[in-house]
Amino acid sequence: MSNHAVKQVNSAVNEMYSHDLPRTPVDAEFLASQEGKIKVSMIALVGCWGCTLSFLDMDERILNLLDKVTILRSSLTDVKRIPDRCVVGFVEGGVASEENIETLEHYRENCDILISVGACAVWGGVPSMRNLLPLSECFEEAYINSPTVVAGIIPIIPSHPDLTTITTKVYPCHEVVKMDYFIPGCPPDGNAIYKVLDDLVNGRPVDLPTSINRYD
Repeated sequence: MSNHAVKQVNSAVNEMYSHDLPRTPVDAEFLASQEGKIKVSMIALVGCWGCTLSFLDMDERILNLLDKVTILRSSLTDVKRIPDRCVVGFVEGGVASEENIETLEHYRENCDILISVGACAVWGGVPSMRNLLPLSECFEEAYINSPTVVAGIIPIIPSHPDLTTITTKVYPCHEVVKMDYFIPGCPPDGNAIYKVLDDLVNGRPVDLPTSINRYD
């Protein structure tokens, strides 16, 4: 193989994303057991994962939902793509990069119902505090003037084609795509997430009482 061909192959390999990698076929018996269940997926964009922990705060009640729900992907994995169309998609975190935008658009295209979960997804949350300053100043503070800069080296701002482009501001999800429901809170209570999912799974109108809602 010529050096030119080798470079082309290496370039193709280096540009492959995780969701393009070959997947192990799912067991046919398992697939059959999922027929008729509502498909749900979850994704975390820019946030602290507190909302993901709130999903876990549903505790043993999630076991009852698993009789009716198939979770295709969750924030506990790093897979950005949904393998099949979903009825419900939960999105945690705000939008702060081109990769976030692309991922959120993919979810919108592949979910019948899309839900913003937590303060970052609903209005930008703590990450949106950087919207008060130019992005260049944020980079300088993080990489050049940071007290954690290693002594004796020349600090630089990372720049590489493989790094996603950071947006000039952090956006709430609904400023990028249409969102169908919002669960506020930092993070929301596990009871609130369970109530919304339980309503959707059982075909009831979503009714989130103020007694289990929170805004802090």
